[in-house]
Amino acid sequence: MKPALVVVGNGMAGMRTVEELLKLAPDMYDITVFGAEPHGNYNRILLSPVLAGEKTVDDIMLNTREWYQQNRITLHAGDPVEFIDRKRRLVRARSGLEVRYDRLLLATGSRPFIIPVPGHELPGVLAFRDIQDVESMLDAARNHRHAVVIGGGLLGLEAANGLQRQGMHVTVVHVTDSLMNQQLDKPAAQLLQKALEAKGLVFRMEAQTSEIVGIGRATAVRFADGSEIPADLVVMTAGVRPNIELARRAGLHCERAIVVDDTLQSFDPRIYAVGECVQHRRATFGLVAPIWEQARVCAAHLAGNGHRRYVQQVTPTRLKVTGVDLYSVGDFIGGEGSEDLVLRDPRRGVYKRLVLDGGRITGAVLYGDVQDGPWYFDLIQNRTDISSMRNHLLFGQALCAQAA
Repeated sequence: MKPALVVVGNGMAGMRTVEELLKLAPDMYDITVFGAEPHGNYNRILLSPVLAGEKTVDDIMLNTREWYQQNRITLHAGDPVEFIDRKRRLVRARSGLEVRYDRLLLATGSRPFIIPVPGHELPGVLAFRDIQDVESMLDAARNHRHAVVIGGGLLGLEAANGLQRQGMHVTVVHVTDSLMNQQLDKPAAQLLQKALEAKGLVFRMEAQTSEIVGIGRATAVRFADGSEIPADLVVMTAGVRPNIELARRAGLHCERAIVVDDTLQSFDPRIYAVGECVQHRRATFGLVAPIWEQARVCAAHLAGNGHRRYVQQVTPTRLKVTGVDLYSVGDFIGGEGSEDLVLRDPRRGVYKRLVLDGGRITGAVLYGDVQDGPWYFDLIQNRTDISSMRNHLLFGQALCAQAA
């Protein structure tokens, strides 16, 4: 008999690991996959275009049910695992189904953080995490007028854009004075806010939500200063938390997330973990690039090719927020001893900021014109001395090459 591999989580991280494993050792395991959602594996990143009406659910499917059958993978969709018995090496799903394993892969992802203010459990208060959330938002847009999105990060802005495209009046509420403060410096964030305001979005910055008001359904959002705005729909996009309750109950070593080593192996050598539910050398993960690398490394070890190690690397963030191109990488804030090179061209809607330290680039923020982002990233990665091209650096690779 083949050894049994059980995958807990039918999302992008877990299934990418399975895809990589099938490339290396297609017949090595009997594979069983459990997923909480009643679907095949889909591209969660593309939920925003579904909300905006640009794509359908079928368009964003990565692995249909037929794919699982073709690869002889048993899929239990809509039946999440609720218990792991490490001594007997089996998992138990919500339905009561028990499946034994020789290797277990945890890819439980993360859960949206719902701000625990009064009224947060009212109908009309949603997260933006899965297909069901999108369908609920589309239903609300057909029957209601006012939406409030709490959280001015990338996910919040995408939700706001989609709801506006569905005809709703949308207000974005953000607790700081700067949108996307994890990816952008203040000048770039201000340019973004102005561009989105020109498209009709409304912003409440430095606003502390104190209560969701309503009887039977959300009708307004109240703030700490006592003011309130109408809200038939409230979408919480205030961050996520690694989903580690199952691992904790099983006695695996967890801190902020499931602690794994360089092979993506947990405290229990039979159990691996990948994606947003893991913590590697104190870091947790939310971007696709590092998670894809985790999948490659984990698959190699599951296949018995134990030569790969997961190494964290600086990952650039390239985004397109409602038609505006953004790129950021490295330490784009700077500190003592660093210096900034800044280009502002309001008419073209272009902003560039490079942070230099000791003749090298340590960080970059680009708004509007991002074509040189990968070049700046290479300069950062290679610790290239840019002293000779400093005067032309902001104008991009082509001009620096001509001036050399």
